[in-house]
Amino acid sequence: MALILIVDDSPTEVHVMQKALEKHGFQTAAAQNGAEGIRKAKEMKPDLIFMDIVMPGVNGYQATRALVNDPETRAIPIIMVTTKGQETDRVWGLRQGAVDYLVKPVTAQALVEKAQAALAL
Repeated sequence: MALILIVDDSPTEVHVMQKALEKHGFQTAAAQNGAEGIRKAKEMKPDLIFMDIVMPGVNGYQATRALVNDPETRAIPIIMVTTKGQETDRVWGLRQGAVDYLVKPVTAQALVEKAQAALAL
């Protein structure tokens, strides 16, 4: 069973995402900001990370860059899930090392499909 780490400072978003993913057989864990996300990724070695961008302290771009540049965590695929819907935001997110980019609000179906696709890589 795949473990997905959700890094998002919104408890509501985390709850909705966890519910959708767990319903489809995924295990989930959560982190409230980028720094906690980095720490938990190193500890737990999740199979996939869903990363918000706009968070206090270490933002999603910074956290993604840190994880991709760390030999311990670089193999973990990261999908950005954010309200930042501009094309420049998407391009920048992918340049930081994300494998995909979703703009909120995200349907449960889209979330699960992206998770399954990323884990099939």
